[in-house]
Amino acid sequence: MNKTTTSLVVGAEETLIATVSPATATDKTVTWKSSDITIATVDTAGKVSAVKEGTADITVTTTTASKTAKCTLTVTAV
Repeated sequence: MNKTTTSLVVGAEETLIATVSPATATDKTVTWKSSDITIATVDTAGKVSAVKEGTADITVTTTTASKTAKCTLTVTAV
């Protein structure tokens, strides 16, 4: 993942980027998950939306090998 930590204000969005290695991997499919969807949501393309103040971990997992990476997101008030 392109970041291990990031911060957003409530209502802001940011797209995280996952890079699957090796570059020759035939299946580069990943799934995204938020540890707390009341604080932040993440869509299938890695776009994170800050919902309310708090901290949540955004995790990406490869479909084939179940390798994971995590970004800790801190959401602050406007």
